[in-house]
Amino acid sequence: MALIAFESRLTVCFVTILLEPSTATSVVGRRARPRRYLMCPPDHFAVTYVINPWMNLAEPVDPALARRQWDVLRQIYLDLGHTVELIAAVPGLPDMVFAANGGLITDGHALGVRFAHPERAGEASAYLSWLRGAGLRSVTEAEQVNEGEGDFLVVGGGRDQLILAGTGFRTTPGAHAEVTRLFGLPVVSLRLVDPRFYHLDTALAVLDEHIVAYYPEAFNAASRRTLRQLFPDAILATARDAAVFGLNAVSDGRHVVLSERATRLSEQLRERGYQPIGVDLSELHKAGGGAKCCTLEIRS
Repeated sequence: MALIAFESRLTVCFVTILLEPSTATSVVGRRARPRRYLMCPPDHFAVTYVINPWMNLAEPVDPALARRQWDVLRQIYLDLGHTVELIAAVPGLPDMVFAANGGLITDGHALGVRFAHPERAGEASAYLSWLRGAGLRSVTEAEQVNEGEGDFLVVGGGRDQLILAGTGFRTTPGAHAEVTRLFGLPVVSLRLVDPRFYHLDTALAVLDEHIVAYYPEAFNAASRRTLRQLFPDAILATARDAAVFGLNAVSDGRHVVLSERATRLSEQLRERGYQPIGVDLSELHKAGGGAKCCTLEIRS
């Protein structure tokens, strides 16, 4: 058992986390669990504005290649036995392909999003409409600025479940409090400090109920301490693997879909009993996204 302190703008809170060392440290018996994902085809994908360091208006995007790469990612999920649902892309919303930013869903309850940049504001209503028709127990429209699973990552299950929450560039601390009220789960605030890793899901990947991988230098000192306390068995990614979106990964508990260029991270995953599956999403990287950005998990 560990008593963990974490930051918020107003106060310091404490969360009791129950960890099972025998499970957390095991390198055998990784078990995949069937998942339900939402994806958005890159029908209108392009880089037409700059809202993160990866975007460059002078670097052309190949829409046909982006679609082929996205199709491969979707097929990987299907081949692994997961359910993939689709939301229709909306003209004029080139970043809508990054479905992870469309909401946060756990235990059948969903919170919509409110984007930090006006260029993406139109995506919020499109995703909210989809969520309202998805057969969930409840759907709540966001009051605070949050960018869905870009900055909220669910860890654990049952009584041990908590939500890691990023802030510093997009999602506000006020949204962390909103998530706490709505879901009734512990929310651990983590501050991002490197603009290349503007969303939590670019700097940290949830691998199973006990293990995460992350790039320490993406976080401030207090958040690094929190992560060390919460996840002493975490995989620490190299700067090189983080820079090729290796941590923007999707795990079903055994299989980890990640950038094929994150070679050292793939080795680390194998050493810990996971099965990495490399994917080429180079065109989507031009807008600052990878496998996780394209994938919203529906926990119903």
